[in-house]
Amino acid sequence: MVAVRASELPQNKRKTGGSMTGDEAREIARRKRAEIEKARKAADEGGLNGIAEALDNTALNGEQEVSPEQPEEVEYLIGFARLYSGTLSVGDAVYVLPPKFSPANPHAAPEPQKVTVTGLYLMMGRGLESLASVPAGAVFGIAGLEGHILKSGTLCSQLEGSINLAGMKMGSQPIVRVALEPVNPGDLDKMINGMRLLEQSDPCAVYEVLESGEHVILTAGELHLERCLKDLRERFAKCEIQAGEPIVPYRETIVSASEMAAPKEKSLPRGTVVAVTPSKQITVRLRVQPLPAEVCDFLEKSRAAIGQFYAERKAKETTKQEDDPDSETNRDHEATLAHTQAVGPISLSDFKTRLQNTFAEAVPESDLWSKVVDNIAAFGPRRTGPNVLIDQTGSCQKFLQEEQKLHNSKSDESDEPQQSNSLRVKDFSDKILYAFQLATAQDVTIAAVAEDETSSGEMLGRLTGEIIKTVRDAIRQGFLDWSPRLLLAMYSCEIQASTEVLGRVYGVITRRRGRIVAESLNEGTPFFTILSVLPVAESFGFSDEIRKRTSGAASPQLVFQGFEMLDEDPYWVPFTEDELEDLGELADKENVAKRYMDKVRVRKGLAVKGQKLVRDAEKQKTLKR
Repeated sequence: MVAVRASELPQNKRKTGGSMTGDEAREIARRKRAEIEKARKAADEGGLNGIAEALDNTALNGEQEVSPEQPEEVEYLIGFARLYSGTLSVGDAVYVLPPKFSPANPHAAPEPQKVTVTGLYLMMGRGLESLASVPAGAVFGIAGLEGHILKSGTLCSQLEGSINLAGMKMGSQPIVRVALEPVNPGDLDKMINGMRLLEQSDPCAVYEVLESGEHVILTAGELHLERCLKDLRERFAKCEIQAGEPIVPYRETIVSASEMAAPKEKSLPRGTVVAVTPSKQITVRLRVQPLPAEVCDFLEKSRAAIGQFYAERKAKETTKQEDDPDSETNRDHEATLAHTQAVGPISLSDFKTRLQNTFAEAVPESDLWSKVVDNIAAFGPRRTGPNVLIDQTGSCQKFLQEEQKLHNSKSDESDEPQQSNSLRVKDFSDKILYAFQLATAQDVTIAAVAEDETSSGEMLGRLTGEIIKTVRDAIRQGFLDWSPRLLLAMYSCEIQASTEVLGRVYGVITRRRGRIVAESLNEGTPFFTILSVLPVAESFGFSDEIRKRTSGAASPQLVFQGFEMLDEDPYWVPFTEDELEDLGELADKENVAKRYMDKVRVRKGLAVKGQKLVRDAEKQKTLKR
């Protein structure tokens, strides 16, 4: 979708070089006579000064002056489309396929909406030319889709036999988020409407509202953020907007390191936690274990397939889904569908086989991961992440279970007798799954969890909150039993520079904790192409600094690459004799991971361990004369 001002639409433009109609000529003559009469009255009242002022305000070209009280110009959304088959004309009625549309069941909820094409345009640079119809293969602009499509969609004339082409994979996903607020609190509605319009017109910008109530916009980088703020202030919101500090996302993981402290429960394996609810009615035992790196990479690449499996199962369980194109579920499904089209669909059996083979290749002789695929109950966070919940008790529903086996297990559960005053372990399965999603969304742990619990005959309503809080805290406690690590968001940086400024480029990259990946000389030119990776947290002001250091001879190009582990424990303190002798008890060596962690805690208003509010202070002395 492209945002176009109302004055730039062809129907609102006056054609140059054409003859005026009689009504237009009479209107211009009427305005000129009114202006001349106004000038005469000013001359009678103020003399020569009044005449000069009136003539300055007189329009001699017949165009009406724009008064300051004129209403603000409206922005229209024009879809950028391509026609694959048939002919499309103005006034035709077409169906807008939702992101979850399936050709196998075209009339399933949400029902595709039928819209009327109000305009077709030929895009000539920044200008638009009206068209009556377009043939197949043409790239054109289409009007009338506002409120029906968020980012991308598919239009078709009939539902039977149509194919869902919705989904567009961007070259760079938004990674930098900034909280915005209007300078005047009364302009909040204008800012919200402007951000929604910006989200629809910019394919790489995302607008979100956090749980704290902050209005956040996600952009691809610093330059993209500046452009989005400029468009918000001047075009979409038309009000003064104040931006906060950029927020960079981090991820957390755990590793088995040599400097780890002793397990909290020495009689149990590392990562095992036994938690009891406040009412002493439920005891939960679980174990947090780091997944192999190969399995994490496989799950990251298979997010689309996992989301597809969950969407299909959810569609079969529920008969009515939410029909909102701006909802987070539909937005996630658009990204899932785009990635599915890029990598190709995969069946559930093939996914299980590949996952089992990945476990076997990563840890060939381990009994812990041998039969883990059949016991997977959920993925997290948001049900598609690289975290798995493994149920070894049979209380939770298996996520990767075949449909026939799933139906048989449900029928077996219904056949089991149940006492009215007793609760089974399976009654808490959905609470455990919800607690797992909360723990992985707030403290993103790449870990496998195996759980076990016992319960007594208490009412389910009172125990719901207790079991969720207990399982969530137990996962966090097991996470900290290992050696935690931070995963930094990284940019892939490409720079072209000559030999004279090569050393300065290296100095700027090293100062910002970057790493040189490759360096090659362009044949026939004196320029080098430098490939490096740079943390997103250190990239703000990087382009300006490298241009200043090289006097404009080098310009970087940054593209989001992924997350990379920072091999430093944020909770590390010296404890061996050599470390205490070299660094002392206060550890004078800077802990970069702790610095990043403290910044996040300060932004969220949490307590920072070891922070000194006053570093140096002197006693005030009263000077006597």
